[in-house]
Amino acid sequence: MTDVVNLINHRVPGSHIAYYIPNFVSEYEEEHLIRKILESPHQFWKDLPNRRYLVCTPALDSTDTSERGQVEGYPPRTYSSLKTSRPSSRTYLVTRIRDTGAFQSSPHGAPNHIILNEYKPGQGIMPHEDGPTYHPVVATLSLGSHAVFHYYKYKPEEEKGVAPSTTAIFSASTGLGRAIDKEPVMSLLLEPRSLVITTSDLYTSHLHGIDDVREDTFGPEYGPPMANVELLADAELKEAVQKGGTLERETRYSLTCRDVEKVAARLAPLRR
Repeated sequence: MTDVVNLINHRVPGSHIAYYIPNFVSEYEEEHLIRKILESPHQFWKDLPNRRYLVCTPALDSTDTSERGQVEGYPPRTYSSLKTSRPSSRTYLVTRIRDTGAFQSSPHGAPNHIILNEYKPGQGIMPHEDGPTYHPVVATLSLGSHAVFHYYKYKPEEEKGVAPSTTAIFSASTGLGRAIDKEPVMSLLLEPRSLVITTSDLYTSHLHGIDDVREDTFGPEYGPPMANVELLADAELKEAVQKGGTLERETRYSLTCRDVEKVAARLAPLRR
C-alpha cells in the first residue's frame, strides 16, 4: 500500500461528493487479492444472470455461516473466506479505506460489509440504489479490468408521463416505482486497482450502474465524457478517453465496501 491519501486531492472535477483514487492498491496487491478470490470455494458464490457475487467479512479472512454474521433486515447469507497467509494483512484493506476519512461519520467509522462482484466481459448492472440500510458512503475497489461507471438521476416526480429518455425502476428509498433519466449525470472510467468513493446525495438520491458491453468506446459521438479523465493514472487509458478509442473489457472484480447502520442485536458485544 502507499501512504494515506488525502481525499481533497482526488475529488472528481465538477463534484464535491465523489472521489477517485487511482492505484489504491499496487499490482502485487491486486494479483494477491485476485488469487485469493479465485481460491474461494464455489459454494460461497451466488450466481445471477449478469454476474456472480459473494459477501465477505470486513477482514476478508474468515467464513461465517452462522446467525452471528447476519445483518438486520437481510436474509441469511454466506460469508466468504479470502484468507491471507499473514495475520497482519487480514484487515489492511478495510484499514486503508478507513484511513481515507471517507467513513469518519459512519456508525462504525469504517466499512463493515463488503460485497465481491465478478463481471465477465459483456456483463454489467442496471441503474440501481443501494438503499437506506447503509450509511451514505460507498467505496468500490476495481480489480482485473476497467469499467465505465455511470450515475443517473430520477425524473422529477411532478413531471407526468415517461419520455423516450427515461425508464421506470423501483426506488429502494421510497419503495415506489419511479422513472429515471437514461442520460447519465456523470460518468467515470474506473481503472484496475482504483477506488471510487460516492457520498452524500450522489449516493442517496441518485442511481449508479454499468453497461453490459464487451468494450467501451470513447469520443463525443459515443457517449458522455469521463469526469475523472484528469485523475487517470494509466497513460493508455487516458489517451483512449481524451483522443477517442476502444477498450476491451476483461474479467473485473469489484469490492463494494459499505457500513451497515443496523446490525443484529446479537452483534452488539462484538462492536465494543
